[in-house]
Amino acid sequence: MSKLSIRKGTSQHRDPVQAAEELHAAIWQPDLKLAVFYCAADYDLPALAAALHARFGDVNLVGCTTAGEITPQGYLAGALTGFSLASPGLDVGTALMPLRPFDAQATSDKVNALLRGLGERDGLPASATDTFAFLLIDGLAMQEELVVSAIHSQLNGIELIGGSAADDTRFGATHIYHGGRFHQNVLLLNLVRTDQPFVAFRTQHFVQSDKRMVVTKADPATRVVYQINGRPAAREFARLVGLEITGLTPMIFATHPVVVRVGGQYFVRSIARVNPDESLTFFCAIDEGIVLTIARGVDMVANLQKAFDEVHSSIGRPQLVLGCDCILRRLETEREGIKDQIGQIFADNNVIGFATYGEQYNSMHVNQTFTGIAIGGA
Repeated sequence: MSKLSIRKGTSQHRDPVQAAEELHAAIWQPDLKLAVFYCAADYDLPALAAALHARFGDVNLVGCTTAGEITPQGYLAGALTGFSLASPGLDVGTALMPLRPFDAQATSDKVNALLRGLGERDGLPASATDTFAFLLIDGLAMQEELVVSAIHSQLNGIELIGGSAADDTRFGATHIYHGGRFHQNVLLLNLVRTDQPFVAFRTQHFVQSDKRMVVTKADPATRVVYQINGRPAAREFARLVGLEITGLTPMIFATHPVVVRVGGQYFVRSIARVNPDESLTFFCAIDEGIVLTIARGVDMVANLQKAFDEVHSSIGRPQLVLGCDCILRRLETEREGIKDQIGQIFADNNVIGFATYGEQYNSMHVNQTFTGIAIGGA
């Protein structure tokens, strides 16, 4: 096994040139194969892109805008953070692809080309035992379900995690960085082949209740649910949680998400807002006929610690975790006064990541979830 060199860094400087210089000083290393950064969306993005490109040149540097940054110091807001990887035993393939229009066949072809580009090792192609996929995607394009379906179907068991770029809860414009500039309406796929042990994982601090509902009218393309159990969606949801429709606030949606059962596991589907016609807009696509269960929360701190305890049992203490944490989770940590505790768990486990507008795990697009790839060998 070859040594994996990992460098991590953060800048809280608001000047984009100074921030880029500080990040470069922290994470630059010879022969790096992949560098990843996350930045607050209120930076002057063209200036930041120019400064990063001037410092890093043509190395494989990728990144996105966030709704909060997970740094070596824990959770921050308004920062620039990132990491770099270098090792003779590391191969990386990266591709930027358009979302509008989204071409599933062209995306599948590109995934296969990336896999071929990783080449053979010991006479074997890339596989689930030595390769993982890391996805960054425009968080406002509403294309995640189509994307992960197309990509994961071509990965032959290789696990995928990812996050949807964000913009500090403004929901105006989110950006992906590649090739020296920021882009919109794109996806960025990274395939990483390594001889280090790694594990993909996810966790959510919700369990299903006995309150179930059937979506009877919906438009998956716009993520709008019009009817639940044959009644106006917002009014029926309010009844099920024991409230009047006027009581449906973002806090209620954050603390009463719904979950869907897929393959024996439950995945969170969060509600974004009530619309004037009493429909509900979700953060994920919802199909007609699907059965949803209202969930209840458990201790987020204990749940996250348990997830990392399981990572330790699998691969030991991670050298690095690529982490994607839902913006709704970050907001809950602030509301409940546990942000420092969550941030300390992240710091203790070498997590570098960001608060997202949605998370991806293999073929699923989910909400209110932490998804990660932990790289062991520490």
